[in-house]
Amino acid sequence: MTDIPASAEPRLTSLAHGGGCGCKIAPGVLEGILRGGIALPVPPELLVGIETSDDAAVFRVNDHQAIVATTDFFMPIVDDPGDFGRIAATNAISDVYAMGGTPVFALALVGMPINTLSTATIARILDGGADACRAAGIPIAGGHTIDSVEPIYGLVAIGLVDPAHLKRNAGARPGDALVLGKPLGVGIFSAALKKGALDAASYARLIETTTRLNTPGPDLARLDGVYAMTDVTGFGLAGHALEMARGSGCRLRIGWSEVPLLDPARRLAEEGFITGASGRNWASYGKEVAYARPMTEVDQALLCDPQTSGGLLVACAPETVPEVLAIFRQHGFAAAAAIGEAAEGEPGLILA
Repeated sequence: MTDIPASAEPRLTSLAHGGGCGCKIAPGVLEGILRGGIALPVPPELLVGIETSDDAAVFRVNDHQAIVATTDFFMPIVDDPGDFGRIAATNAISDVYAMGGTPVFALALVGMPINTLSTATIARILDGGADACRAAGIPIAGGHTIDSVEPIYGLVAIGLVDPAHLKRNAGARPGDALVLGKPLGVGIFSAALKKGALDAASYARLIETTTRLNTPGPDLARLDGVYAMTDVTGFGLAGHALEMARGSGCRLRIGWSEVPLLDPARRLAEEGFITGASGRNWASYGKEVAYARPMTEVDQALLCDPQTSGGLLVACAPETVPEVLAIFRQHGFAAAAAIGEAAEGEPGLILA
């Protein structure tokens, strides 16, 4: 092939029908696809599989070691190739942290339109992914590439966890407090970016939050008072909270005024910068959300906003909240906040 001059290349986001974790298949559609499960033998060593839509599979090796395996990939959420690679890799590695695990290596998944993008641009995407892996202290040990219509990048991420410290999305107990590690609004920022309406300061906030590794995960998992953990990604805060509620068999209450938001996510949503994935999310699970306060369409969009490389959602004993927040602060998560609690009742979500 003849390499493409950089000046002739289109914007990365213009090549993708969706960006970041907003590319996920809607929860309702996915449920229909997976209904009935996959009829395969499940060995006792498989500690976590597909049963509660958890963040990664976990396979016990011995009494003190289990393998954490996950994969994530998507189309561009930003136009800068290096930033795209860093975001995609950070997002993929996050699932290991969300199980309480420590990443050990990764494999790259690369699909690129080689007749549309230059080799230099593709190399910058891969370099961005490598930068995120270096920040996590792991190598990219291999991978796979294809020529695809849309740019796609991500990782298979492999980690290790002590089964005694494994945290699932299905362990919250009535009375537990809920803590969120990162502010919401990534999908709204990406919608504004795609339409040229995101200023430089907001873009910097977008990159800062989406490339911040969820490194508090292993430290949180070792706390006796932490009972469940997941990361908030493409299904939005409501979708991933509902997964925790269903898996745990309890009802979650979120104090909407306590939920941290990226500045100026609310204003941008009010101006109409909302992703299509937000609406698909609501259509899939909105019937499971109850309101104890008036909610606007903008509130609904923020609640369902697809997060790319979003924060950890932690269920812990109320007395453990100060220690959980201290761990988040030690790792640089200044916006982490207690946002609600778990209660007895039919699995679902209440917005208060």
